[in-house]
Amino acid sequence: MARYFGTNGARGTIEEFPPSIAKKLARGTAKYLGGGKILVARDGRLTGALYHEAITSGLLEEGCHVIDLGQVTSPTAEFMIKKIKANGLIIITASHNPPEYNGMKVVDRDGIAISKERAEKIEELAEKITEPKKRGTMEKYENASEDHISEIMKNVDVEKIRRRKPKLVLDCGNGMASLITPQLFKRMGCEVVPINSHVDGNFPGRPSEPIEANVQDMLKLVREIKADAGIAWDGDADRVAFANERGEYVIGDKVFALSVLLKLKAENKKAKVVTTVATSLAIEDIAKKYGAEVVYTKIGAPYLCEEMIKGGTIGGEEVGGVIWPEISLAKEGIYTAAKIVEALCEKPLSQWIAELPDYKNIKEKIVADEKKKTEIVEKMREYAKKNNLDYIDKDGIRINYKDGWVIVRASGTENYVRIFAEAKTAERAKQLINEHRKIIGE
Repeated sequence: MARYFGTNGARGTIEEFPPSIAKKLARGTAKYLGGGKILVARDGRLTGALYHEAITSGLLEEGCHVIDLGQVTSPTAEFMIKKIKANGLIIITASHNPPEYNGMKVVDRDGIAISKERAEKIEELAEKITEPKKRGTMEKYENASEDHISEIMKNVDVEKIRRRKPKLVLDCGNGMASLITPQLFKRMGCEVVPINSHVDGNFPGRPSEPIEANVQDMLKLVREIKADAGIAWDGDADRVAFANERGEYVIGDKVFALSVLLKLKAENKKAKVVTTVATSLAIEDIAKKYGAEVVYTKIGAPYLCEEMIKGGTIGGEEVGGVIWPEISLAKEGIYTAAKIVEALCEKPLSQWIAELPDYKNIKEKIVADEKKKTEIVEKMREYAKKNNLDYIDKDGIRINYKDGWVIVRASGTENYVRIFAEAKTAERAKQLINEHRKIIGE
């Protein structure tokens, strides 16, 4: 069997990742997790029913007790692991990818997403499956979204929000956020203006990824109706992006940085912030102000989870995925939104963003096959070693300078090497990119 798992799950078009393979991998997953009680959830993608049937069949053939959560957000499904005391979870989702994609993400009983390295064992077990000798059982659990809403409301100052009654534009992106976020924010006392708020696997309102180019309707509507903020989610609602009260886009780096600021302000103990090697220096600056430690991981939710379970206070990455351990080890796009709405009841979102350290970053990519990817990253490693530079080599090579950083990293899913740089000015960030392109011969 070919290798299907990437940084965070197996993903592809129906031709690249057929349901028959998903069924085999589900059986391998059942063996890896030790069977027993396994949760299954899915998003609203057009092929979801096909994968759902294949995956649940695979689990039943391994004798599991399958608890079907139905269509829910990824954060909801991951929250339910702890609540139901399940042995693990399979989410049928392709997250922010285009409509023709689908996939499966596996999470273990501790709430830790299965990394590419751990998934090798699942793939090995899937290769050895034989004819099924037992039959499992299955039940539906239809209250997961309500359970998730209740838990979020316990951890947010709902009375503060009800007094302020903020007006919010909610861009659900025709994804799973449609099933939970309008209800949540209405119940917390917000005036809610939803858009793209019915589930449709074609994503007719906008592409699933909530980057600035894709959420222009939200930004415009915030300005037109003078809303306090706009909020946009990806297909499974683990990522979140914002617009401030002026309809200006707030990038994922700043969503995470603001989450860290809010969390550390509220903590009265030694804190640990977990983030990836591609995250803004703003996190270092905020952590230093509050005496917190910063721990860097490889890029991807599984690596963040593996470090967070060791005592992380908050974790996240530059695309707007934030982990709040009081809820779960999931990237929590819904709870993140609720905490930031709670904060903007004190002062406008633009003022909160102005408090954050300001850095500019530039992201580019270089076309490269597997051999060339290895050669480019190795050139950077040799350069950093030879010049006794401050570098991190957990995932590619990140070189830290006094006024910024640059990272060269091979993509785990595409034929690219990614080169990112950050500095106080866009000009300096671009200079770092150009200098290091020359070093690696590009």
